[in-house]
Amino acid sequence: MFDENASVDLVTGGAGFLGSHVVDELLRMGRNVLVLDDLSGGFADNVNPAAKLVVGSVADSALVDRLFLDNRIVRVYHLAAYAAEGLSHFIRRFNYETNLIGSINLINNAVVNKVELFVFTSSIAVYGSGQAPFAESTTPKPEDPYGISKYAVELDLAAAHEQFGLNYVVFRPHNVYGERQNIGDRYRNVVGIFMNKIMLGEKLPVFGDGRQTRAFSYISDVTVPIARVAEFPAAWNRQINIGADRPYSVLELADVVIEALGMGGELEFQAPRNEVIHAHSDHQLADQLFGELIEGVSLKEGIQRMADWALVVGGRESTVRADIEIEEGMPPIWRSQLESPLNESD
Repeated sequence: MFDENASVDLVTGGAGFLGSHVVDELLRMGRNVLVLDDLSGGFADNVNPAAKLVVGSVADSALVDRLFLDNRIVRVYHLAAYAAEGLSHFIRRFNYETNLIGSINLINNAVVNKVELFVFTSSIAVYGSGQAPFAESTTPKPEDPYGISKYAVELDLAAAHEQFGLNYVVFRPHNVYGERQNIGDRYRNVVGIFMNKIMLGEKLPVFGDGRQTRAFSYISDVTVPIARVAEFPAAWNRQINIGADRPYSVLELADVVIEALGMGGELEFQAPRNEVIHAHSDHQLADQLFGELIEGVSLKEGIQRMADWALVVGGRESTVRADIEIEEGMPPIWRSQLESPLNESD
């Protein structure tokens, strides 16, 4: 159980998909874990009862200051974000307040309180398009506000290290799926969207021709290295791509998901939208640093594991975002209904 008097690992977004798995791994390592999450995309019952949950946002600077004042935080695992690349064009203020300013609130406190290590989950969205497979040496050219916010935090962490000696690790995961993903989120995470649509008896939405490619990454292959990176000083103060190697098209993914659920499914093609067509990464550095920790779960095996879980929790209805800031240039189906999901995952 959480020890109020011991040193603490802070996990932001720890009630969410990636964050809750990082919390579990930290607890297996014997760490004392404090979770900060506003429950906008996560669920309180995702949080391991051995951790302490504080409900609130990283964008609340007073709350973040108080957490550092009241706890002896020695490591920060910053996973809180709203990761919807395509939608970020239309919720720009929300995107920057949550993903950028919220991160700076944490970095400021990490510097002032002499935190040992700051672990940040960025995204391959920082790379943009036309450069796949992305390597850490690839010059970032983000094309949407989400990727811009993530890259800005990366730059700030490097500056904080240079100026104040703050040790950090930047992970660039991509298209992560698995158990506990919020399958009711209609705006992001194509695997969860497909599974939810099938279980609700609805068609699977595909933008364009469905030949966009992504390397879909099973959850444990990403979160175990994130949680245990403090044990690998050679990874500190670096940017690291992490995730699956083999890209699949959205059409191929749909076939695998339909087979795993065993309930049938029909595609519904939508007008194409502005998105990176082919995105996958080179993982030589991650393999070199964390090879012993990476199981390398295949798409078929990982999707089956997630499908088995999804069939237990069932389909989930979701609400339409009411905070769209700009409607100009939105895909017609979004502007008319503001309810169509995106084919993407962080």
